[in-house]
Amino acid sequence: MSPINVVVNGALGKMGREVVKAVCSDPDLKLVGAVEAKVTGNSLPLPDGSGTVPFSADLDGIVTATHPDVLVDFTVAQACMPAARIAVKRGVNLVIGTTGLTTDDIKEIERLAKASKVGVVVAPNFALGAILMIHLAKIAAKYMDSAEIIELHHNQKADSPSGTALATAKAMAAARGKPFRLSPQQSKAAEARGKSIDEIAIHSIRLPGLMAHQEVLLGGQGQTLSIRHDTINRECYMPGVIIAIKEVVNRKGLTFGLDTLLGL
Repeated sequence: MSPINVVVNGALGKMGREVVKAVCSDPDLKLVGAVEAKVTGNSLPLPDGSGTVPFSADLDGIVTATHPDVLVDFTVAQACMPAARIAVKRGVNLVIGTTGLTTDDIKEIERLAKASKVGVVVAPNFALGAILMIHLAKIAAKYMDSAEIIELHHNQKADSPSGTALATAKAMAAARGKPFRLSPQQSKAAEARGKSIDEIAIHSIRLPGLMAHQEVLLGGQGQTLSIRHDTINRECYMPGVIIAIKEVVNRKGLTFGLDTLLGL
């Protein structure tokens, strides 16, 4: 079977570098091109020393020249949306890990994917442990009456609450099927009590020294339940990214969240 050809958008970013390394390490995948907003040359050396791939700030040019099966995007929302429009127009499947996309952005991506008959996977989080955390929180939400989320990230993260925290709250609310019980302080919308999403208070912490961490706290009569996930380094996202790349070529339309690909 021929390898899946991949182009990485944002190849010199922290996540982009990890994706480049992971793609080059998988025998079923082949990195054929890389894109970055600012480049100093026209080729990117492969991390395994096996050669170079075309490298440019011109995504459309790279896609036209390399004919990738999948474009992986870990950039920012302002760069992701133009890239998505170019990719689907060229019939290229998309794996998007960019955070900060709005509901309207997601709807546009879904429309584009359907119109062009390509597959798109958009996931707030690619760490398998984080996906399992959300899955367990959905189960617990049916049985515990109150819940809050604490999410902690590095101080350079642009958005808050995080996409993972928002996805967790919405998934818990949908699984519960009825409102959570608010504390009196939260019902008064006190700023110190966090941002309320579906009756769940989300507290965002941004500090140097942190990576990505989330704790879901649920309370009931005489008891609490804590479900926590800690990211040690960015390698943790790569197994999920690889799964998404291999699955998206067999799908049409939008798939939101890695849980669907894992059968959860």
